[in-house]
Amino acid sequence: MGKIKVAIVGYGNIGRFSLEAVDAAGDMECAGIVRRQASTQGHPELAGRKVVTDIAELGQVDVAILSVPSRKVEENALKYLQMGISTVDSFDIHTDICALHATLGPVAKAHNAVSVISAGWDPGSDSVVRALMQGLAPKGISYTNFGPGRSMGHSVAAKAVDGVKDALSVTIPVGTGLHRRMVYVALEDGADFEAVRKAILADPYFSHDETHVIQVDDVDALNDMGHGVNLVRKGVSGSTHNQLLEFNMKINNPALTGQVLVMAARAAVRQRPGCYTMIEIPVIDMLEGDREQLIRSLV
Repeated sequence: MGKIKVAIVGYGNIGRFSLEAVDAAGDMECAGIVRRQASTQGHPELAGRKVVTDIAELGQVDVAILSVPSRKVEENALKYLQMGISTVDSFDIHTDICALHATLGPVAKAHNAVSVISAGWDPGSDSVVRALMQGLAPKGISYTNFGPGRSMGHSVAAKAVDGVKDALSVTIPVGTGLHRRMVYVALEDGADFEAVRKAILADPYFSHDETHVIQVDDVDALNDMGHGVNLVRKGVSGSTHNQLLEFNMKINNPALTGQVLVMAARAAVRQRPGCYTMIEIPVIDMLEGDREQLIRSLV
């Protein structure tokens, strides 16, 4: 089998880091970048690459990495799956994952393609860790504590509110899976801050958490792509109580998201047609290298 030909759809932070991860993978090559405008202006790293507005211009594409906002994932995934192109995305609206799974599954099967959804680090790789923890202690309680750090999905959602020129949402862990959202907004000229604040608080991205909206002159002066997570499960193995499991990481948010998307893209070409979350895919299918050698080194 030759190298996996990957197209990157969208070229924001996640698209840029996905490209770096594709370039670093020995079993992949970038078929090209799909953008609203076929321009490399402001992106010297794209010089010499195919940058198009229509994926059909790229020729063979095995997998499309959808580096688009979560609320744009479904329409893009449907479009490419109907073309017979497998897709991976980092859809991060936890409450809507099952609905997306149900929508994309039949389309992927009908067009002999694969869709791997919610393949970021949370949901995504953290989901795999949570599943393993639950297997190790079937009875118990798990807590996912994010941050402190910049939430890309929440920042994009806040920036999409009318009157907002730029936005940064920082997640602060309160503990036991509870979080505080600190949303910093720079407003368009003439925008009403109180209207913006109410719109952000009403958005499903924020409505379930303690959220504070703060007006600033310059969001970029506050921006830090660092993030992290602390996963904890306390439970029972068999009949033995007090099993305490913990997983921690501190990361660059879009860089890790891009890497997980590349893992998912590799796995996509190894699955039967359909829609998958990461907990439904064998971990070894996400890894580069000879299968037997991986078993020798990792088991």
